[in-house]
Amino acid sequence: MSQSQSQSQLVASLKKIVGVRYVLTSDRATAPYRTGFREGHGPALAVVKPATLLQQWHILQACVSANVIVIMQAANTGLTGGSTPTQGCDRNTVIINTTRISDIQVLPAQQQIVAFPGASLFSLEKALAPYGRVPHSVIGSSCIGASIVGGVCNNSGGALVERGPAYTELALYAQINSDGNLSLINNLDIDLGDTPEQILTNLQNKKYSEHDVKTTAKKASDREYANWVRKTDDDTPARFNADPRRLHQASGCAGKLAVFAVRVDTFAKNEQELTFYLGTNSSTALQAVRKILLEQATSLPVYAEYLHRDIFELADNYGRDTVLLIKNLGTNWLPKFFNIKRQLDAVCQKLPFLPKNTIDKLVYRLAKLFPSQTPKKLQQWNKQYQHQLILTVKGDAHQQTLALLEQVKKDYQLDFFQCSEQEAKAAYLLRFAAAGAAVQYAKINHNEVEGILALDIALKRNDNEWFEKLPPSITDKLVSKLYYGHFLCHVFHQDYLVRKGEDCKAVKAALLALLEQRGAEYPAEHNVGHHYHAKPALADNYRHLDPTNTLNAGIGGMSKKRDYAE
Repeated sequence: MSQSQSQSQLVASLKKIVGVRYVLTSDRATAPYRTGFREGHGPALAVVKPATLLQQWHILQACVSANVIVIMQAANTGLTGGSTPTQGCDRNTVIINTTRISDIQVLPAQQQIVAFPGASLFSLEKALAPYGRVPHSVIGSSCIGASIVGGVCNNSGGALVERGPAYTELALYAQINSDGNLSLINNLDIDLGDTPEQILTNLQNKKYSEHDVKTTAKKASDREYANWVRKTDDDTPARFNADPRRLHQASGCAGKLAVFAVRVDTFAKNEQELTFYLGTNSSTALQAVRKILLEQATSLPVYAEYLHRDIFELADNYGRDTVLLIKNLGTNWLPKFFNIKRQLDAVCQKLPFLPKNTIDKLVYRLAKLFPSQTPKKLQQWNKQYQHQLILTVKGDAHQQTLALLEQVKKDYQLDFFQCSEQEAKAAYLLRFAAAGAAVQYAKINHNEVEGILALDIALKRNDNEWFEKLPPSITDKLVSKLYYGHFLCHVFHQDYLVRKGEDCKAVKAALLALLEQRGAEYPAEHNVGHHYHAKPALADNYRHLDPTNTLNAGIGGMSKKRDYAE
């Protein structure tokens, strides 16, 4: 049988499983799924969109029999290309997009839920609201439709100081062993039957009783993190993607297992939250704030989001479209907006008479018709101070936090004020818009920017010199360097706009070499994707989970060939 015949047979089998409408094969139809949110692009034989867990299982069976690479994908909001195909593989690739399988089942007592592979954090927020509960992450990626399962698979950290990386030891997943055989493993600790058909159908239809849900000692979140992050003198980062403490089956698997469901903890919603806005020109002053809050505060802050002056200004201009969209239409529209934009981008790329990045330029110009959405008080603060911190605390921690901040203010040049509700919302909208603002700047100003290097790093908890100082040999090759992140966790997003004509790979290598010298870990809260090299322990974990290299082949700079052949 020829290769084209086997491809046709596989596509025909997939159409029989899910229906013709849900198997996409044309370049135009598959483009939004083959292109990453920030980076990543490659070919795919088909994109398949199952409606049930059992359909997902049958698709996997067909793909394994046909010896193709499989990429499990939900909202495709990853920042490192880890949910998209890559060039140079020795087999065809099939993308299984799970967004149609988006069920969330709230377990008795509402302290845990079971999430299907396409369920989003945003949907979970809505599902838990009537119970006064919240998910692991409630800011950032939740707004653009990121999936719960994706967060677990990628060790996503998020902004909440107490929570740490998304983690569970309770999952239902398929694994391909070294002989190429596919098996379904139920570690949800819910009695669902014995065969894959029974397990998947019973879970899909919630055909299990309260007695079938076992009380278990297995963790459904990183319960140790709140104490772990307080250890500011420890010579290791608080959280990072390859931390062996939090690599367990589905958790941190980066798509090397085909996950059907995860069982995770929910958390009590705070009755009241108050936000302070801090400003200083001294990195030492902000580090003093970090140490005093982590070491002395009875209750850990809810959020502590850092913004440098340069990213503040960039987000105010180039993230205005995102801010306007959320303010006027709500976060529910963001996934739809980005999906439509990706589809329009794919169409425009086919039209040679249109300028490069037409849609980005159009969206930017439309947003510029509106005034800045950032309150004047925050803008004035930004002019005065290069380092800013958005600090949110629980209502009962207000007085102690105020006293601790006043204590730091006596010894360092630092100031702060308590935000109104409007100012707090505006500050967090600006922080959220920061992630996409640098990307939009690079696209619109492509004549001066060679590319964007987006690094996601975790500094050691005892690294007091947290603010990066680069040598001229690197800064001379940059248009701008942009810093923001989760300050108390010492997790930073550092975006570098590389000057036109410079070698992005060489600049990246130089930056990573400096981070190695500092004992930093990277990535901190996204998987390695096709942006970072997997370190030996992480690469070994991937090989253990997926010995034939069938799932998400090539991530972490590893082999793209069957059985990891060189």
